[in-house]
Amino acid sequence: MEPPEDVIAPAPQRRRPPGSFRWSTLLLFVCWLVPIFGGVAALERYSVQPASAGNPPALWPATEPPGPNAGRPALIMFAHPRCPCTSASMEELARIMARASGMVDARVIFFCPPNPTADWTDSDLVRSAKAIPGLSVEFDPGGAKARQFGAPTSGLTLLYDRSGKLRFSGGITAARGHAGDNDGEDAVLDLIINHDPSPRRRHPVFGCALTECRDARVAQGASR
Repeated sequence: MEPPEDVIAPAPQRRRPPGSFRWSTLLLFVCWLVPIFGGVAALERYSVQPASAGNPPALWPATEPPGPNAGRPALIMFAHPRCPCTSASMEELARIMARASGMVDARVIFFCPPNPTADWTDSDLVRSAKAIPGLSVEFDPGGAKARQFGAPTSGLTLLYDRSGKLRFSGGITAARGHAGDNDGEDAVLDLIINHDPSPRRRHPVFGCALTECRDARVAQGASR
């Protein structure tokens, strides 16, 4: 018996060419990996891109009172209390203080707004600094001391000898947010422990802008 003339037979299914599914899947996988590798490469470039080391004074500012141990070299780190990059700098500072305990007058000066709230003065980074033996912690409302020392970047570290001459300026990490042995830390320890008489040493500093960090703007808006 023949089918009615008005019944339409189904169209034959087209088979996918052999291997086409594998190639399309591979293409999608490659398209997915490219932006990931691009992002990783961008982060790697950012981590080793130095920030501004500023122009610190060659002599200890006359308007800045000496520390409690004026007969020792003075080590100062400027920091933003919310800069994630500076956590590694704080780790390196702890290592320096563990080896140079009692040999240097060391302090961390944290930038903060003129009327800081507790989220500025009691951040994780501030607590880490306060836990380092022999290190004093100060706050710099509005960044007046940072401007006095020409410090534009969180993590910038300065070492002045006993005569008030600048002997080291820069960072004490090898890259942004990366703790570990580095030339900056070695130079600071050499100058403190061995009293190396060589000219001023410099090392790249890796950190956020001291007064313009993104976290700073967020915190300032929250405190208003």
